[in-house]
Amino acid sequence: MQGYFSYKNLSVSYTKQGSGKAVVLVHGFGEDGSVWDYQTTFLKDFCTVIVIDLPGSGRSKVDSWELIDDSSKWTTDNLSTIEFYADCIHDLLQYLTINICTMFGHSMGGYITLAFAEKYPGILNGFGLVHSTAFADSEEKKINRQRGIELMAQYGSYSFLKTTIPNLFSAPYKNNNSAKIAGLIEAGKGFEVAALQNYYRAMMNRMDKTAVLKGSNVPVLFIIGSQDIAVPINDSLQQSHMPICSYIHILESVGHMGMWEEPDKVNQFLLSFLNNNNQ
Repeated sequence: MQGYFSYKNLSVSYTKQGSGKAVVLVHGFGEDGSVWDYQTTFLKDFCTVIVIDLPGSGRSKVDSWELIDDSSKWTTDNLSTIEFYADCIHDLLQYLTINICTMFGHSMGGYITLAFAEKYPGILNGFGLVHSTAFADSEEKKINRQRGIELMAQYGSYSFLKTTIPNLFSAPYKNNNSAKIAGLIEAGKGFEVAALQNYYRAMMNRMDKTAVLKGSNVPVLFIIGSQDIAVPINDSLQQSHMPICSYIHILESVGHMGMWEEPDKVNQFLLSFLNNNNQ
């Protein structure tokens, strides 16, 4: 089922498939919910799978980016915070009358998952970081993100994604799956420049969330790519032992997109985590 709900006067798209325990999948930067299609197709036979298109992505278009002087609605300032998107997911769960779930976030979606875990810990019975990190951006990365914001303004969203998306994949996958990567890039034509810029600002300004991992009372899943240049394996391993209970999986010769590069393994990692943490 594909539907919409209203969040701060924005029309936000989501899909809900399957039955049973609730699982929320949160996509990353330059993606929409379809990036999880391999996982949704698999998991819907075991649980209820909810996938959101974050505001500005996929079917959740934001028609105007002008500032709205109304606290009940969105503004360009709060679109530039990770917490804005975590609150959006919270409102979606309330709309669907879901009181407890497991949440998995890819890359930027992991940052949102951590913000959600900090603000709404009672709703989660477990969560996972899929090629993501609790560390804040380094000063060098902040500079690079600011440069990215400027490049988006200069060349547009499509050109920016065309340059950056291939780097998310391992070399073997790029060599053997050029058409799939091209399709992901083509999907990026639908992004407004302002949407991608706001995501970058949100990621650039986010706070360190390692305290969320250390204080988690629920299990945490880590899926790590050995060839991930966006979230280096050493950073992932450093934080993976912070929670009281961690499930750690390393995908050899995989970059930042394990959901595509090794979908069967990722599917099994997610299902195993869910089975070990029944609601």
